[in-house]
Amino acid sequence: MMNAAQAINEALHIAMQHDPAVICYGLGVDDPKAIFGTTAGLQQQFGTDRVFDMPTAENGMTGIGIGAAIGGLRPVMCHQRLDFFLLAMDQLVNNAAKWHYTFGAEHKVPLTLRLIMGRGWGQGPTHSQNLQAWFAHVPGLKVVMPSSAADAKGLLLSAIFDDDPVVFLEHRWIHPATEDVPVGDYRVPLGKAHTLQAGDAITIVAMSYLVAEARHACQALAEVGIHCELIDLRSIKPLDMATLEASVVKTGRLLVLDSGAATCSVAGEIIARICMTHWSALRCAPRRLTAPDCPEPTSYGLSRAFYTEAKDIITSVGEMLGLESLPLEALPPPRLHHDVPGDWFTGPF
Repeated sequence: MMNAAQAINEALHIAMQHDPAVICYGLGVDDPKAIFGTTAGLQQQFGTDRVFDMPTAENGMTGIGIGAAIGGLRPVMCHQRLDFFLLAMDQLVNNAAKWHYTFGAEHKVPLTLRLIMGRGWGQGPTHSQNLQAWFAHVPGLKVVMPSSAADAKGLLLSAIFDDDPVVFLEHRWIHPATEDVPVGDYRVPLGKAHTLQAGDAITIVAMSYLVAEARHACQALAEVGIHCELIDLRSIKPLDMATLEASVVKTGRLLVLDSGAATCSVAGEIIARICMTHWSALRCAPRRLTAPDCPEPTSYGLSRAFYTEAKDIITSVGEMLGLESLPLEALPPPRLHHDVPGDWFTGPF
């Protein structure tokens, strides 16, 4: 058993042992807290030539990573906030994502970007953004969002050894999530969704931390005989549309959960594709639950209604199925504070 932070740490150790071309650097990599513990022990084992901190210069450090990747290394670059990385979008979009296309198949950019995102503790509009749709919009990039410890390890190893630039989006609320994780060089294919629970009432598609909220909702609904098919996207780009389409054909209903804002969201893209190719399979209009089209409030009170939670999922499913009563009482007891996943979660942020 290990949590997702430990699984990421193990993946980095395995990758660096496997290939001397793998380097790991970024803000806080050698800090005593080691980016939620994910980089603990790396510098001690592999030395300062392969594991090192960087000045606060996001655009510069990204350019260094791109150059290193083009030159034959496999850099893993870590940013403790997705929001900070936005200073480097020029490097990512105009250099990393375009290199392979511009100069031919023999020119690879095997760069992995670990960008940590999430919510909680008054993070406000500039420290809590979920911008997966923005990254997925750029041709030449791959985008993954693990929801569990096993997938965090497996997807990260696949990302590191992929020859294209991969944006690895870690929600900080998954770091303490604990489960059995396969040992050794365990890899999860990029671009393949995971059906976590079979069902015939409705297809629920979720990503990242929202998979946890969906699990609670599905368990509560199952107690009243509503069996949902729950799919964890794992990869935002490429999307595993074949798995989603097969599920919708079976259930006839689709609810997509997205931690980003509604307009131009990944959820909107999935619904558009399903409507274009499987309109006749739908028994009712698809729905999406997303963040509102406004920045997250810093206020503890205002942020209470900002995020999608299990009760919102149950309510949407009930409306789509025409249920007269909802099994909200079957959900786990409410958290003491809505801006942390549980009493056991202590940060840091």
